[in-house]
Amino acid sequence: MPLNFEAIPTPDARNAQNGKPDANGQRPERAISDGNGNPCRHCLMDIPKGAAMLILGYRPFPTAQPYAELGPIFLCADKCERHKDSTTLPDMLKNTATYLIRGYDAQDRIVYGSGQVTKTSQIEQAIENGFSNSTIDYYHMRSASNNCFQAKITRSD
Repeated sequence: MPLNFEAIPTPDARNAQNGKPDANGQRPERAISDGNGNPCRHCLMDIPKGAAMLILGYRPFPTAQPYAELGPIFLCADKCERHKDSTTLPDMLKNTATYLIRGYDAQDRIVYGSGQVTKTSQIEQAIENGFSNSTIDYYHMRSASNNCFQAKITRSD
């Protein structure tokens, strides 16, 4: 089954880059990347050392509700191009040994039993297997150590 790896939507990135409040109601913090593990969730590239970046609270769900986790993410401070949806794991996400993957239903609720820390080399197969559960509408890929949102994964049409 083909998968679709998706970066955060451009309107979400532009709101932050234009200084609008984040999911915590705060303005994004500005910082300078140290070049070490500062992945932009919009272009899905590491923010280079010395480049301006934003740190903000992000909720990758359409509405606030009990299962809509909120956590920190990094973005390029300057406008960047959104990573095109990809049927393979984006290169930036290949640089970490493991990720937490978790399935959600069409009402944006966690599908219990779908969450697992998975070796990066096995992400695609684990998600394909997980989609055999018809109640799973999409997956989130998150940091296994910090739970930070990385990307959304859907079935590719």
